[in-house]
Amino acid sequence: MMAVDVRAHAEELRQSGVPFVVATVVRAARPAPAKPGDRAVIHADGTIVGFVGGDCARASVRGQAMTALKRGEPILLRIVPEDVSDVAEHEGTVTTHNPCLSGGMLEIFLEPTPVRRRLAVFGSSPIATSVADLAAFLGYDVARDPGDFRDDWIPDAVVVASHGENEVTALTTAVRHGVAYIGLVASRRRGPEVLRAIDIDENERSRIQTPAGLDINAHEPPDVAVSIIAQIISMRNAGDASTARHEVAGTAIDPVCGMTVATVDATPHADVDGTRYWFCAVGCRDTFTASHSAPATA
Repeated sequence: MMAVDVRAHAEELRQSGVPFVVATVVRAARPAPAKPGDRAVIHADGTIVGFVGGDCARASVRGQAMTALKRGEPILLRIVPEDVSDVAEHEGTVTTHNPCLSGGMLEIFLEPTPVRRRLAVFGSSPIATSVADLAAFLGYDVARDPGDFRDDWIPDAVVVASHGENEVTALTTAVRHGVAYIGLVASRRRGPEVLRAIDIDENERSRIQTPAGLDINAHEPPDVAVSIIAQIISMRNAGDASTARHEVAGTAIDPVCGMTVATVDATPHADVDGTRYWFCAVGCRDTFTASHSAPATA
């Protein structure tokens, strides 16, 4: 029944455009309470819906799920009770030490489902059409001339290729909504003139790419479209501009057991000497705070 509920929950998130990770237990050894086939959905804020083990196992799953979401790549997580300092890692596999398993072992497959990327294209020019067509082919959710953006539909990237028509309005809308990538199709001479007409500060103005696209000596509309989509991908992968509409929780190392845990409210944590520490479970937190003569805070 739990697996059916998890599948339904995952489908709801998928339809809502929310990023998540599906965790599936593929191998388990007693006394670990989970069994093969158990599943859970992990949200970008660290919330876990479903069952993949006890508190310590959930801490490992939550932490590695955040890594899988950020990388957009699946992870086979091996949770073992013994020391893993000399364990050779294989690509796509992470082995963690979990002292809570008391001799048990778990292997859990973490499959991330990132948000489908959104692109707004302004203009009816051949370049605008080529950008929209190429983005749709690559799986983007594309909107043509959407006007103002709805709260439930904020694009990750905006391309303005209207050759003078409503450029300032479109660019201002993109800046106001904090869109990660904003590109203006214009000549090297005209582009800066358009930007000076926008009532925004210099920092915001510098976020607008013009001429839009990587310099690949493109002239024909399809080639220009390739250069623009390539620039969007390049900036996203380089970390210059995040295209995630949902913030993914960070991770930290439990200072007691060395596990990777998510830095979310659900994770036990304590503030010691002005620094916040995160733990796999209350046992590690209490051990740490006792040795530092500080009370546990969450």
